Amino acid sequence: MSMADRLTAAGMSASESRRKAIRIEQLMLELARMGSGTSTQTGTLAFWVPGRIEVLGKHTDYGGGRSLLCAVERGICVVARTRANAATSDSGDESVLHVRVRDSDWKETAEFELAPDVAAEPGRWSNYPITVARRIAMNFSGPMRGADIVFASDLPHAAGVSSSSALVVAIFLALSAINDLPNRPEYRDNIHSPEDLGEYLGSVENGLDFKSLHGHAGVGTFGGSEDQTAILCARPNMVVQYSFRPVKFERAIGLPDGYSFVIGTSGVLAEKTGAALEDYNRVSRRLSVGLEFWQQATGRTETSMGAAIASSPEAAAKIRDVLGGVTGADYPAASLVQRFDQFNTETNRIIPAAGDALARQDLAAFGDLVSESQRGAEHALGNQIPETIALVRQARALGAVAASAFGAGFGGSVWALVESASVATFIPEWTAAYTRDFPDSARHSEFFSTLAGPAAMQL
Repeated sequence: MSMADRLTAAGMSASESRRKAIRIEQLMLELARMGSGTSTQTGTLAFWVPGRIEVLGKHTDYGGGRSLLCAVERGICVVARTRANAATSDSGDESVLHVRVRDSDWKETAEFELAPDVAAEPGRWSNYPITVARRIAMNFSGPMRGADIVFASDLPHAAGVSSSSALVVAIFLALSAINDLPNRPEYRDNIHSPEDLGEYLGSVENGLDFKSLHGHAGVGTFGGSEDQTAILCARPNMVVQYSFRPVKFERAIGLPDGYSFVIGTSGVLAEKTGAALEDYNRVSRRLSVGLEFWQQATGRTETSMGAAIASSPEAAAKIRDVLGGVTGADYPAASLVQRFDQFNTETNRIIPAAGDALARQDLAAFGDLVSESQRGAEHALGNQIPETIALVRQARALGAVAASAFGAGFGGSVWALVESASVATFIPEWTAAYTRDFPDSARHSEFFSTLAGPAAMQL
């Protein structure tokens, strides 16, 4: 079976499957041209790793909340080849294992050691593969092999569709296959399912421990594992509902026939670096600080806000009372209560009700619940910008049955659920409306349609 046929069989549309297969063939040629005396010439591996849409679940996963998720038909094509034990360090040590990762689109190559002490490169794309390599070297014992890896992405950069987490997943899948990590005791003892792998790779990014696999540094974000779970566990033509900390599958819900997602990127980058990283982490900390005050006030030991709420029928009201009386914190009591209310409402009312509405194909109710979630992002999270707020309003005015910003915020994208038959007119109309209102940002924006696609796979 050809690569295109395998992608189509997995649930990707035939047109996108052909595009991905052609790109992978091009990457294989580029990998061959990278050759060195230290690379093997056989055993080339290929992978498809999608981006994702956070349908609902705004800043909920790291708090032990819920999300509704699906994969998109855009993502990262990856090819990889074993690299023999072949680099010599400055000290003359010939046992150093090197990894070379090439971004085919930007024509940039990063080379680094597969070692637990490899230095980070904050602010550069290479920091993501370096973080993966460092964590693998820390967590898995035994002989290792380096790799040459080439990738290409058709995801818009820093637009909220999880381009960075897709790269983390892609690099891990390549290095894992080359080093046969699933057959190592550390893997067998800790990772038993795609959900476990998603949670582990979330810990690779945020630097936390996962079971007995100890953490280190991460990439600097206090995030969760929603993105990695969506990438690894998505189902074609469906949205999946997951709860987090730990990752737990709750249900899969079919999307209505005759509807497609349209993504509108704002053109304002949602990069998790510098001031934007601090903004993102501030949203996260407001929830964790609230949990800490609850623990101090009650002596309880739940490790996530979701678990604290679930600890008793009265817990939510009691947590709210505790937070309302907080003094001397980094955040005012009203801010902590507002963040708690957004988390609790999104996790425990909006997402279950929206999933039910989608399951019975009540698109009017689904659209109303999505709009309520969007208002929570605008007023409680404070992570929306004029561009994403306008994109949501424009999409609904143009006939989308539902629309919402998604991802970390402070830039990024909006999804709209649209009748497939109207996509050809909806996209230029949405583009024109956005260009009229935000001509500067629109120069960097992009609008495209996608079905809910399949999860990451080795081809």
